[in-house]
Amino acid sequence: MLEEKDAKTATRTVRKAVNEPVQEVTADICVVGAGMAGISAALEAARLGRKVVLIDGLPMLGGQVVNSIIGTFCGLFSDGPHFYQFTHGIADDILRDLAATGGLYYPEGRRDHKVPLYDETALSRWIEKAVQAAGITVILGGILRGVTSKERRITTLEIATRYGDVRIAANGFVDATGDAALTWQTGLPCRRLTGDVYGSHTAILDGIDVNNHPTRDELTARQREKAKEYGLVRTDGIVFVFPARGTSVLNMTHVQTPLEPLAASAKALEGKDQIDLVVDFLRKEFPLAYGKARIRAYGLPGVRQTRWIVGRQQLTTADVFAGTHFSDAIGRTAWPIELHDKSEGYIWQPFAENHVHYIPLGALTPPDIDNLVAAGRCIDADVDALSSVRVHGPCIATGMAAAHALDLAGTGSVHAIDIAVLQERLKDNLVRTD
Repeated sequence: MLEEKDAKTATRTVRKAVNEPVQEVTADICVVGAGMAGISAALEAARLGRKVVLIDGLPMLGGQVVNSIIGTFCGLFSDGPHFYQFTHGIADDILRDLAATGGLYYPEGRRDHKVPLYDETALSRWIEKAVQAAGITVILGGILRGVTSKERRITTLEIATRYGDVRIAANGFVDATGDAALTWQTGLPCRRLTGDVYGSHTAILDGIDVNNHPTRDELTARQREKAKEYGLVRTDGIVFVFPARGTSVLNMTHVQTPLEPLAASAKALEGKDQIDLVVDFLRKEFPLAYGKARIRAYGLPGVRQTRWIVGRQQLTTADVFAGTHFSDAIGRTAWPIELHDKSEGYIWQPFAENHVHYIPLGALTPPDIDNLVAAGRCIDADVDALSSVRVHGPCIATGMAAAHALDLAGTGSVHAIDIAVLQERLKDNLVRTD
């Protein structure tokens, strides 16, 4: 037995090869970014029978919706007396399956509430199982470091991982990175902010007494009164209470989100410092609800708007307010203008009842490339308009549209597809009101 054990635990000395081989992977569609938009695109493409590769820089799937612990599904539902769901596709599956297992909570017990809460662990497992069942090839911890393009087409991506490099060739590509990293690395023009839009660093607290929780108005009033005393940066934060779990999700911080490695790393630590100050405030100011509260988990740094593509068309604030119904519309929402452009607070500008605004395919497609479609928060819109379409519902819708546009384009151009056929495939996201 000892000899057998020694053989199994033997070691050898190794050294990295000078010209280490690069692993080659091929696909029909390659999706970069595994947040809500990227998961939607990947699953939709797989359902269309396409061979799909899905890449994310994190060591797990789900992007911000899971790892930044957002806690609420935003932009999925309409306002007004005629309440209905805007976006379908994987949204239907997620809402059904999480509700069946207790992973979904509707505030006040109302299933017509436009912002349901979700259990991030349940959603994470749903995403992982769905991706596995779809036969999608996944590369986690994959950092995009090079793009090769020729004659208006991306041909290959160079991905670095801690386990070695990977080269991916595909017919079509989806930029669901959130920061337009694929578009940027391709050398295409992008838009960047000249000012700040702040992200939120969130956390989950357990050990709270949900029966003694303050109202939102009480919480905000106390924040504004005591912010300086406790060193709080944001004075209008929100707490989402999940009674079945006895937990709350804190969305009470504001942190800059620079696109520079040293500054981004420093801000990631600053975000946790802000959370600690918020928890100290809650414990002392609301002891009945939070006196025994504990931080269960800190989310990863949350990002709202940093860099996005220059599309064939830009969605404007005027389009959003007018509810412009574009001839190439691919999705819709009624989420308010939600611009976090100052540290202490944000702009929240809801629309009239039954308002709907639409997203054009042109906002997803850079004009100088034929096989790239953006999805999620890096589509083309002005700053205010983007703040109303960067949430979950539109992210799912743009992911679906990206998959179908590339499927229809095949080895041709996404700029030459039949829009009527695309819209027929996406009709539930454009006209369904049940």
